[in-house]
Amino acid sequence: MGLTGGIGSGKSAVSECLVRHGAYLVDADRIAREVVEPGSSGLAAVAEAFGPDVITPDGSLDREALGRVVFADEESRRRLESITHPLIRAEMARRIAAAPADAVVIHDVPLLVESSRRPGYDLIVVVETPRELRLERLARRGLPADQAEARMAAQATDEQRREVADILVDNSGTLDDLQARVAEVWQELLRRR
Repeated sequence: MGLTGGIGSGKSAVSECLVRHGAYLVDADRIAREVVEPGSSGLAAVAEAFGPDVITPDGSLDREALGRVVFADEESRRRLESITHPLIRAEMARRIAAAPADAVVIHDVPLLVESSRRPGYDLIVVVETPRELRLERLARRGLPADQAEARMAAQATDEQRREVADILVDNSGTLDDLQARVAEVWQELLRRR
């Protein structure tokens, strides 16, 4: 299944709950960080495309500096995606192939709607959280409001996500509320397996 939601929606909390229930997780965000680790071909390509200002003195990716560039300019974002997305897709495919045959495989993909990957999933779960709550969460994580707004603007709208959703998970309540809803989703996944 594909799992998606906008930045700050709580997708990671949902995927953690699903893993506790027994899901096999393939996390696109984690893989996206791995494909640009120091010494990787992905990091070398990003540095070549965006210059030395996106590399820290220790040789790692300066995510904040890169974010300021790519979330302010559509062409830059597409250039970054043309470098990283093929690497991410290849690693995701490798990990999916390594999953046990009877596993419920969860693909945590933030840009699932934007990448038009719908045909590859049996179903799509969308985590939905009101915009203001998402902005509050991002502020608590230290993301300045202007950067949070820019990242949200670069993603699909809530309406676009709802259009592809087979299952919606409302994450506007408490953690207990979320865990109860994820338990329901897990039972639905097992029924569909």
